[in-house]
Amino acid sequence: MPGRSIAQTAANTALAAVISMLAGALPGASAQSIDWKKVDAALGKTATVSGDVHRYGLPRSDLQVTLDGVAIKPALALGGWVAFAPMHAQAMVMGDLVLLESEITPVMTRLLDSGLDITAIHNHILRASPATFYMHVAGHGDPEKMASAIHAALSAASKTPFDQATTTANAPAALDLDTAKMDEIMHAKGTVNGGVYQFGIPRRDPVTEGGMTVAGAMGGANAIGFQPTGNGKAAITGDFLATGDEVNPLIRTLRAGGIEVTAIHSHMLDEQPRLFFIHFWANDDALKLARGLRAALDKTAARN
Repeated sequence: MPGRSIAQTAANTALAAVISMLAGALPGASAQSIDWKKVDAALGKTATVSGDVHRYGLPRSDLQVTLDGVAIKPALALGGWVAFAPMHAQAMVMGDLVLLESEITPVMTRLLDSGLDITAIHNHILRASPATFYMHVAGHGDPEKMASAIHAALSAASKTPFDQATTTANAPAALDLDTAKMDEIMHAKGTVNGGVYQFGIPRRDPVTEGGMTVAGAMGGANAIGFQPTGNGKAAITGDFLATGDEVNPLIRTLRAGGIEVTAIHSHMLDEQPRLFFIHFWANDDALKLARGLRAALDKTAARN
């Protein structure tokens, strides 16, 4: 981009490195010099570990959010997280924080003052009460200090809970959905998470940022969630990844299927191909909605 400063270029390069590392694509990184127990303590959470990536869930379980009479589960539209990956005895961090409107500026100010970066703020759904927003964060440095900064910002300027989730040995309750039929329609296998049936469907060709592949877990895949609302119905939300020429065919197909389009925005700056993220909402027969979502996916270069 003409006129791009050295600082901007460096920031974009750092973000690309974060994505690559959290996807497990950066060779030579070692977590041996990092005391992850101290990072856990600083953030007040226990990480879920995948390879060298330590990911911390920050769901807004404190919020009672409703939309069109549906009580939204955190796994459907209120899930926040931060993830750390080692880099040369330090770490990179990326995250997506769920905030109320009144929490955005205070949290942002504290994170910026601590040296962390803000990379995006956007909505996912409309008409929700209370309204919620998503703030993306990134940084590079001492993981314990960054974890402390994130904890301090969220604790002081939001009501994000830091209590550990209660675990149980019992299997998750069965969903009131025909998940086998949904898998067939969607051409993919879904998973149950927090009472929500979720699909992650990548694009046919990998998405790259700064020459690094953006893994599905880092936002490089179409994300779709079904929350049962009774009698075979489900509330749905998530986001599609679409190139510019795919956007209007996709949203026309969603509307034809009775699915509301709630947001169209970008997440990245230098991705290839250039992508737009399209969020949606509906509450209707789950199989009908699955067919509408599959038809929309077919307007894009989805892998499945």
